[in-house]
Amino acid sequence: MTRTVLGIVGGSGLYDIPALKNVHWEDVRSPWGAPSDQILFAQLDGLPIRFLPRHGRGHKVPPSAIDFRANIDALKRAGVTDLVSVSACGSLKEELPPGHFVLVDQFIDRTFARSKSFFGPGCVAHVSMADPVSPALVDLIEAAAKAQRIAYTRGATYLVMEGPQFSTRAESNLYRSWGCDVIGMTNMPEAKLAREAEICYATVAMVTDYDCWHSDHAEVDVAAIIKVLHANVDRAHGLIEQLARDFPREHPPCPIGSDRALDVAIITPHEARDPALLAKLDAVAGRVLQKQA
Repeated sequence: MTRTVLGIVGGSGLYDIPALKNVHWEDVRSPWGAPSDQILFAQLDGLPIRFLPRHGRGHKVPPSAIDFRANIDALKRAGVTDLVSVSACGSLKEELPPGHFVLVDQFIDRTFARSKSFFGPGCVAHVSMADPVSPALVDLIEAAAKAQRIAYTRGATYLVMEGPQFSTRAESNLYRSWGCDVIGMTNMPEAKLAREAEICYATVAMVTDYDCWHSDHAEVDVAAIIKVLHANVDRAHGLIEQLARDFPREHPPCPIGSDRALDVAIITPHEARDPALLAKLDAVAGRVLQKQA
């Protein structure tokens, strides 16, 4: 079996994880561009951890400027097998109040200004996104949330908007009419790219506000969000520490095939593939490309 390496992408407010040991930051270069920051290499109870602050330390990178391809490629090069996205979000449901954690299982991607695939002209691939998160990974996160006595809901749809502006009230109510549960700016195309890179992926969405649909919260206030964010981050630290302690040290096969997503995805025949693109795909698709060479 493959050795587990747990990756954590930290969203707004989550820029470090205090309990980690043997900590050092490393530059991990990617042919796709510059990752948001260095990657933190560390261990917790012997489990290898790789941490990347999605917006960079100091929150310098806005959602639409994140190079998601570089981030996922760098995490893959760092050995990550399982990736947990910890993300701030707005709530579209009364029963998901600020401070609540939501274990997402579906996404609606409304972003439009981001590169969404490692593949393209010269090597075409189509991966399934029917089930965008790994249920076995969510099982482990749920167990950690219970152990930490964190209020959470499992099973929700995350609407990913482009940003950086928050929603209009009309948009917020439209997304509610679609049955969406939470809204944020960062989990797409991150989840799509993780699937292409054959990394098991899951999201912990930390609610900071009610978006602007709520009659008692007519506007999203950054100061109020930051106040909730700090409390959420403290709980997120406990969740991550518990998850790492209990995480399997050997990586079992993903029940939905996230770790084998490229087995039947690449459609371009070997002789028609662009060598320059193949060189860039050495990390995310190396397992399959080497078998097909």
